[in-house]
Order: sequence, then C-alpha cells, then structure tokens
Amino acid sequence: MKMIFQGVITFFSTLAVFSSTTLAAASRCDVSALPALDQFGASVLSIDAVQVDNSTLSTPPTSFCNVSITYTHPGQNDRINVWVWLPNSWNGRFQGVGGGGWTTGLVPANTIGAVAQGYAAVTTDGGHASTASTASWGLLNPGNVNLYLLQDFASVTLNDMTVLGKQVTEAYYGKPISKSYWNGCSTGGRQGLMMAQRYPEAYDGILAIAPAINWAEFIPTEFWPQRVMQKANYFSSQCEFNAITAAAVSACDELDGLKDGVIGMIGQCTFDPHSVVGKPYSCTDVNGTISTQAAAIVKSIWAGARDSEDKFQWYGLTQQAPLSGLANTTCSTENCTGVPFFISSDWHRIFLQRNNSFDPYSYSDVEWDAAFRLSRNKYTSIISTSDPDLTGFKLHDGKMITWHGMADELIAFNGTVDYYQRVLELDPNAPEYYKFFSAPGVQHCQGGNGAIPTDALAQLVQWVENGEAPETLGANRTVNGENWQQGLCAWPLSSVYKGGDKRLATSFVCE
Repeated sequence: MKMIFQGVITFFSTLAVFSSTTLAAASRCDVSALPALDQFGASVLSIDAVQVDNSTLSTPPTSFCNVSITYTHPGQNDRINVWVWLPNSWNGRFQGVGGGGWTTGLVPANTIGAVAQGYAAVTTDGGHASTASTASWGLLNPGNVNLYLLQDFASVTLNDMTVLGKQVTEAYYGKPISKSYWNGCSTGGRQGLMMAQRYPEAYDGILAIAPAINWAEFIPTEFWPQRVMQKANYFSSQCEFNAITAAAVSACDELDGLKDGVIGMIGQCTFDPHSVVGKPYSCTDVNGTISTQAAAIVKSIWAGARDSEDKFQWYGLTQQAPLSGLANTTCSTENCTGVPFFISSDWHRIFLQRNNSFDPYSYSDVEWDAAFRLSRNKYTSIISTSDPDLTGFKLHDGKMITWHGMADELIAFNGTVDYYQRVLELDPNAPEYYKFFSAPGVQHCQGGNGAIPTDALAQLVQWVENGEAPETLGANRTVNGENWQQGLCAWPLSSVYKGGDKRLATSFVCE
C-alpha cells in the first residue's frame, strides 16, 4: 500500500512501531477492503490505509488502522484531508474530534485519546494545514477573501468528515455504528454546536467545551484590550495586571462560602480595580505600585468592548481570568508594548480588511465601529454558530453538554451564557437535551485554580445511552498535593460550600 501523504508517513514513523503481532488487523487495513466513498458535492481524489502498531502517543500504546482520504469540492479549488483512526479493539462508537484556533482538526493527542478509549475517530484539516499562515489560505490575493476555504473551516468539512468517516468505519468493522459523539473545545466546541445547529442528525451526543461561538462578535472584540491600552497610551506589565487580578480574587473568593483561591460567584463580585491603586506589586523582573491607568484599563476590559458612542459590542473577561491572553504585553527596561492575540489580529487583517499588512492598532473610532459591523454583517451566517434554534437536534433525540471555565482568558464566559439564555428563551425545556455547566476558576479548556471535569464525555454517554441526565459534572483539582472533588453546577446555579470536608463534593450544593 502506497502512502500518499509523506508528511503523515513521517509523523507516524516517529510515533509507532510496526510488528507482526497485529497481522490480522494489518491485513484488514487495506483500501481494497473499503467501498467507494460517497459524499454529495465532494470528489474523492485518493484513499490510503496504513496499520499503526503500538503508538506511543497514548499510554499504554495503542494500535489502529489509519485511513487517509483526500477529496475536493469540484470548482472550488480546495484540497481537504480526512483521517479515520480505527482501533483494533472497537467499542462500537464513533467520535468526531474537534480542532482549536485556526486548526480544523488533527490534534494528535485528542484523536489518539479517542482511539485509546475504543472509539473510531475522525478528524480533518479543513483544507489548510495547521502550520500554514492564515494569509496563505484566507486570502486568494490582496482584497479577496477565500470564502470557500473559510466555509470549509467553519462548517462544510465537518459534515464531510463525519459522512466519510462513518462510511469507512462501518465498512471496516462490517457492522453499524452504535452511537456517534462529538468532542471538542474552543474551535472544537464551536464545531460541536455547528453540528447541532446545521447538521443535527450527524451525532447522538455532543460535548462542546468553551465554544468559540458568536465568532463574528467576539473574535474582532478580542482586540479590545489592546485598543484600550493603546488609547490610554499605557501598556501595563503582566506583573501589574496579575496584582489586580489577585486582588479581585481575594476580595470575591469567599462569596461561595469557601476561601479557596477561586471566584465561584462572579455575578456577585463588585470589586473595583481603583480600590488597589497605589498598592505595591513585585515580580522577579519588575516592581512598582498599581497605577490609575492600569486600574482603568482592567475595568474597561472587564466591562467589555464598546463602540465610539460607548454602546455595548461584546462581553469582557471575568475578574479571575488572566489578562495575558488578550492584554498581553512584552516589556523592556524602558517600556512595554502590546502583543495582540493572533487569531483576533488575523481576523482584522485577513477577513475584515483583506490586507495582510494591515495594523489593527491603526483603527480610528469610526473605523473600529465599521469593522465590528462588517464582521457581523458579512460573517455571522458563515461562522458565528450562534443560532439558538436546536429543534432539529432535539427531534433527533440528541443530547449535548457544554461546560465553560469562568476564568477563560480567551473566550468570554458570558458570551456562552448569552447563547444559552437565547436557547432557553426559544425553548424553556432545552435542559432536557442541552445542559450548560459553569467551571469556576478554570481557564480556557483547562488550567487555572478551579476544578476541571474529570470525564464529561462519559457522563454524556450515560445520558445518551442510558437516559441518565447529569445534574452536576464530576470535577477535581489538586491543592497542595491533595485531590479536591467538586460537582460543577448547571447554569444558572452556583456551587456553594455548606461545611464539612472541603475536599469532598458532598460538602457543596448547587443553588
């Protein structure tokens, strides 16, 4: 069998050991055993299969058949790759694996994780390599956005990979898939909601974590913290920002009844950054006192983006979210300069101004307003993934779980709250098929001081297959070497400490 993708060969050759112990699986891992693949609107260019034995991407090592598919949408000049990983020991289930950032998929650690659990897993590059610059695929040439590849990234290839992946899986194992699941965070979370909204029959269960929905609003306004610093002519050190964040946590920590380094009830936190102006801060490379400028900047970041008439555009970060994601800076001995988050600056340069040389710092007030309107008007239907109507998914008897870290430093937690509220306004019974859980103190997808869900996918499977809807998500964290357990509450409830051993989930209630 000839391997078509040299890059994939190189990738796997460093991760796998081929042996004679899986000859049976290897003999089945052959394109001649697969049927002709069919997806309406797509033309398959090539298919290949290679057996991967004892991949050290997982512990213990995992063996699987990697089926690689290359196809195009005739007339669109695109070339998309799909990978279907088929474990030797299959649990009968199928999993679509999401991407992150501008990466549509093929996050090896996530894909091998699914395979190691027995899932047949599918992922795609969406028509562009994860290593490619955004300009190389986002622009046909200066002034012209490649809308076909943007649509591929946003939605089209997600359905394509699912259809093709299911065909390969059922042909390979010779029996139907029992249940299909989607699993992803950030871009992967947005992709999960896209499947529920636009392709509602594709998956039985969807785990959409910290979803990058409301894309046309939140992505351009991720530049807001940089704009605030620029307009103030003050780019703070991260040490100064961290001191303000720490003060906010200290002030609001015990609102949930427990002092544990986490703001559990951000809606009740009224901390004012100006209350710590003049307080000292110190790091290994810098020290000083908190300035009025820094306090004003942080207050504006928390309040969220505004237009030139001070009208709301989008939500800000919460008080515990690190500012290093969107208000990042780099400092010399003389001054600090801004370091914008690349996805937001890419969006402004490539998709709004259609000019790879454009500097988002150059916006006038009027131009900033116009850029936000342009993003909404031109791209909402393509990529925002903010449609609250989940009727199709409900009729499919699908089940979906979203959880979002309340200290997310990249995607505003309250943007997800906004979406879920709109879902409930349209269908007050939505929790019967879609549940949203908040994770206090957790940052983007992972990290932070809060308790992180231990296996939300397993709870989703129980809901789909056994009708056991989760009331809380099991979560834990490590504090001074000890394991602390906590149940994450379904929004709008908050986890409140009621006394007892703070390491046990039974010491907390949702109210």
